[in-house]
Amino acid sequence: MTNPADSRDVTGLLLNLRQQPGGEREQVLMEAVYPELKRMAAGLMRRERPGHTLQPTALVHEAYMALVDRTQVDWQSRAHFFGAAANAMRRILVDHARARGAQKRGGDVERVTFDEGLGHGAARDVALLDLDRALERFATLDPRAARIVELRVFAGLTVPEVAEVLGVSPRTVGNDWAMARMWLAREVGG
Repeated sequence: MTNPADSRDVTGLLLNLRQQPGGEREQVLMEAVYPELKRMAAGLMRRERPGHTLQPTALVHEAYMALVDRTQVDWQSRAHFFGAAANAMRRILVDHARARGAQKRGGDVERVTFDEGLGHGAARDVALLDLDRALERFATLDPRAARIVELRVFAGLTVPEVAEVLGVSPRTVGNDWAMARMWLAREVGG
């Protein structure tokens, strides 16, 4: 018996879902991707402030609903799907932080630890909204490198998986990743 989260199985499910959408196929897909989505969400929520009102399960469900509602998406692979999931989770967390910030009139913004080493040292505690704004600015300068940050940080994808999603070599991903970390460290670390 194969592991349901095997990349070939997930890719097959995604392709089958595109060709013949249906509730049963969506349920099978959810069962196949749920453990990985939950792992991603738990990792993101560990970086959030204590007492955050959004729980990993709610984050998974909101992100999944946003993904399956995209009937026009041409899912190409497991990595493509999880990259989109990372984007959805990032948007949900940012929207949640904005709403909370608006309630508090800008005070006590939500915080996330960016532990992939923005600089040469220990992990830094960075405001999620600041990171989001910096990524948006960075995307205007280097869209591919900004996407690499999103896939590495929010989706937890490996360098080879990011290379697969973007259709570039792992070496290119590594180079862009190093440059992006330096740029972001300067922007949000200072």
